[in-house]
Amino acid sequence: MVECNKYVYTFTEGITNQLIGCYVGSLQEPGCVLVRLYGRMTELYVNRDREVEMFQVFHAHGCGPQIYCSFQNGICYEFVRGTVLDDDLLQQPSIYRLIAAEMGRIHSIQPKCGLSAEPLLWTKMSHFLTLVQSSINSSPSEQRCTKSSAALLEVPSFETLSAEMESLKRHLSQTDSPTVLCHNDLLTKNIIYNQKEGMVKFIDYEYADYNYQAFDIGNHFNEFAGVNDVNYSLYPSRELQRDWLTAYLESYKHSAGREVTVTEAEVTQLYIQVCKFSLASNFFWGLWAILQSRFSSIDFDFQRYATARLNFYFEKKEEYFGLTMN
Repeated sequence: MVECNKYVYTFTEGITNQLIGCYVGSLQEPGCVLVRLYGRMTELYVNRDREVEMFQVFHAHGCGPQIYCSFQNGICYEFVRGTVLDDDLLQQPSIYRLIAAEMGRIHSIQPKCGLSAEPLLWTKMSHFLTLVQSSINSSPSEQRCTKSSAALLEVPSFETLSAEMESLKRHLSQTDSPTVLCHNDLLTKNIIYNQKEGMVKFIDYEYADYNYQAFDIGNHFNEFAGVNDVNYSLYPSRELQRDWLTAYLESYKHSAGREVTVTEAEVTQLYIQVCKFSLASNFFWGLWAILQSRFSSIDFDFQRYATARLNFYFEKKEEYFGLTMN
């Protein structure tokens, strides 16, 4: 959805920041720039310096827009021509294979100077959990939640969340997923589809960093359920996932200069890893939504979103933990 004024578009899809397009002529013509104003208190859980670094890395490899400048409460960057991907198109083979191939290309980007990079997941999740604990201990006047304080009791206690994070960490540390450059937040509004050129590009790098390969993919699969009205009946079928993962592995191997042949065993192994890390994705964004419900000034039911993500985590935990190659 877009609100239009002369030379300015105000985008209204985002639930974290405010995004404005400034243009001369047409929004889809060269010359348009985007100005993003950071959401209230997002500096608590988004590393803005790292975000700028990620912009530069993605752009340097032809995978993202150029960043023009940053300022105290926002950034200005190049507009990527195309349209925000519609949720329904995630299920379309010609589209999801483009997304899989683009992710494979990004995952093949090596760290500078060949140095290894530590996965973001546990550090960021621990930080979220600490902030959740701090927000519980803060006085009601310091919380920005638009819901009643009683509504906060609908999500698990801090002790339960802390124990679950340790359980996840123990189990997933045994899952041999490589660390790669990840987007980490690939919902549909962060995918730009250019139908004319038959390509997709990923935008918004607030959470981009080195992370587990299977987390980035599992996180994207979770996004099939949507944001405004989360519906996990839309979660991709096993058949769709395997086709998606085949296209991904072909691109990942090709971009890394390896033999492109993909075996059924490789697809099965990645499928199992992705299922397991999709749990971490739901838990991660559940914590994020709890924080947003207490700090954000944006009109969105973060409490409901947190509950949906955490409920699906608990629903699938035993099933996904039990998956093996045998």
